[in-house]
Amino acid sequence: MSVISSRDIGEAVRSAIGIAATSLRADVRSAIERAAVSESSARGREVLSQMLENAAIAERDGVPLCQDTGATWVWVELSLEERLGGDLAAAVDEAVRTAYREGALRMSVVRDAIFDRRNTGDNTPAFLDVTLRPGTGATVHVMLKGGGSDNASVVRMLEPSAGIEGVRRLVLDTVSAKGASACPPLVVGVGVGGTFDSVGKLAKKALLREVGSASLDEQTESLEAALLADVNALGIGPAGLGGATTALAVHVVTAPCHIAALPVAVNLGCSSLRTVTVEIG
Repeated sequence: MSVISSRDIGEAVRSAIGIAATSLRADVRSAIERAAVSESSARGREVLSQMLENAAIAERDGVPLCQDTGATWVWVELSLEERLGGDLAAAVDEAVRTAYREGALRMSVVRDAIFDRRNTGDNTPAFLDVTLRPGTGATVHVMLKGGGSDNASVVRMLEPSAGIEGVRRLVLDTVSAKGASACPPLVVGVGVGGTFDSVGKLAKKALLREVGSASLDEQTESLEAALLADVNALGIGPAGLGGATTALAVHVVTAPCHIAALPVAVNLGCSSLRTVTVEIG
């Protein structure tokens, strides 16, 4: 069994933050480019064109895609064949601290949600998850998640009898009520199953999948296509100014759950969906 250093993971996080903050994901860029051609609204086409121009300027000048540079979520998938060396939480927090200072990124984390809303001043702590997987090495996912898109997201514990129609209704109600304030066009992550505390992570992990890629499951793929058509039929459009492109994609992740439960989470990803994945080892 080999050892993966927390320091190496921290360095991957530091580098990924700089990239995510200033460079639009290639798949998201391509999806916006396609939408700029197919969008029926002249205003919508103009907004999409401006988004592409914004992304080009950010990458060229090394400045943030968005003024809300987000809270940092780090998900480490550690191989069963590896052992972790060092204090991972401390290494990740130091990486966040360094990257946000080096990039002159806005600090957006407060000390306590209720009792002490003073800014921590360095965007720590990061929000860290570690899971195990087969194989070798480690996979490090980094997401910079803005307040606007997370604030527009929901978790609901539905009755099992609600079924697919209940999931569909929750997705549409969420986007209808809050999608315009989440900086569309969106990538809509939908988690179904698990438990109250895990379903939100399913929805967030759904945002990591490449936009335009097909689900490995035919039923899920069919549901995603139907949900995307329904979301775009809402007419919210780019930047909430009307049009046919409210979302670029809907990604659904399902899991087992209790017989009496149907947990559903909808996590909205904004037009500057900022994630980077790094393989170590």
